[in-house]
Amino acid sequence: MKIAKNSVVMLDYEMFNADNQLIDKTEEPISYLHGGYDGIFPLVEEQLHDKEVGDVVDVTLAPDDAFGEQEEDLIRIEPLDVFPVEVEVGMMFEADDPETGEVMVYRITDVADGKAVVDGNHPLAGQRIRFIATVKDIRPATAEELEHGHAHGAHDHHH
Repeated sequence: MKIAKNSVVMLDYEMFNADNQLIDKTEEPISYLHGGYDGIFPLVEEQLHDKEVGDVVDVTLAPDDAFGEQEEDLIRIEPLDVFPVEVEVGMMFEADDPETGEVMVYRITDVADGKAVVDGNHPLAGQRIRFIATVKDIRPATAEELEHGHAHGAHDHHH
């Protein structure tokens, strides 16, 4: 069976940064619904089309094709007294975006002089990413998966 629109694809992947350092890999295979459902990077999905079990794709993604560019307006400096807990670099927290009201995830990137730098960018924003995926399994999507627009099952990330 080849990967086609409305296939559920199970794959293992590794992601590397521009210095070819491993930054993420699957412990268990992940599944996504193939065919433009935003379950995986579009360029990777394009490369996976028509592949079979055992095939490997190796795609280098520019920031715009992966986690986006760094947006300076998502980086703010806040006084420490606005936080309900003592903060340290690396902590993450959710807050409402003042413009859209959407919930955003922020990381603390620096703490000094009674202030914290909070960054709403994805930690990998602005970086080139090399994405290597191995196809583990392919099956037709169920009617429920097509209705929901994502894969279901043991290795799905959208429970």
